[in-house]
Amino acid sequence: MRYLVTARVKPGKEAELLRAIEEGSLGAGSVAGDEYLRNMQDSRLCDNGRIKWVECCFCDVPLAEERPYWEEYFELVRVQDAHARHRCRDLTGEEPWACCECNCTAKLEQRLATWGESFLEVLRARL
Repeated sequence: MRYLVTARVKPGKEAELLRAIEEGSLGAGSVAGDEYLRNMQDSRLCDNGRIKWVECCFCDVPLAEERPYWEEYFELVRVQDAHARHRCRDLTGEEPWACCECNCTAKLEQRLATWGESFLEVLRARL
């Protein structure tokens, strides 16, 4: 399933987060692998100071496995379905792991790319 994640960086965690991204250690030890780095590459900083990204997750509870890794740096404000669950081929059992190669959120991801600024670019510029 894909989720639209809205978060805020925890105060004082900006430099540590950037270091983890730059070193490639963000999410180290997680089964989600490089998903964390891809999420940060695509994340957007919106006018309200919140960061948004679309994340693929196969946990029964959204981001159950990823949450501890994210919460080291972020306050997760909202995690919501990025598209209608009834259309998710992974959830319906039609195609296990379909979310990995699915373009079900392509329109949302294209729209998201126009919101605010690149979070990673802003983070690098500030530090």
